[in-house]
Amino acid sequence: MTGLTRREAIQRVTVLLGGAALVGGEALLTGCRREAAGGAPFTAEDIAFLDEIADTILPETSTPGAKAAKTGVFMALMVQDTYDDQDQKLFREGMRKIDAAAHAAHGVPFLRATPEQRLAVLEPIDREQKAYSDARAEGQPAHYFRMMKELALLGYFTSEIGCTQAQRYEETPGRYDPCVPYTPGGKAWADHA
Repeated sequence: MTGLTRREAIQRVTVLLGGAALVGGEALLTGCRREAAGGAPFTAEDIAFLDEIADTILPETSTPGAKAAKTGVFMALMVQDTYDDQDQKLFREGMRKIDAAAHAAHGVPFLRATPEQRLAVLEPIDREQKAYSDARAEGQPAHYFRMMKELALLGYFTSEIGCTQAQRYEETPGRYDPCVPYTPGGKAWADHA
């Protein structure tokens, strides 16, 4: 039996890999990519709407609000890329319900409402989601406003503004200091990425 030369081994591996790439073709190349579900992507108006919802939840105080952190873009991206079809539909229907509630309560769309009017619209929806979440059975979908609040908080506190201005932040790597002085009412420490 004669040994296999390096050139022959490379040719055989190439044939093997080439043949494997042809079997399944595009499915092999895109097998891990999730196609966008739930219809059309979010529009600029949808993102502005989500920014206003997030900014109502996390308004500007001594630190910039959620809109300054572009939380609406984050929310839209997360819904489009990670939510299944049912949750995407629920989320988008929730956006329509919030807009309808603003129309019913104040005669204007949510985007044209004042910050006080927006808060007045979202507060009862928040109480509704809390009651729904408390009574929710396993397997039932989450309330749309619960999804919005979670995404607003996640988007804000993982943004540069949220990490460096709303929380105390020290770039990693830093030294280990087990006895950092705590001042009551002070900012929390940001997680290290």
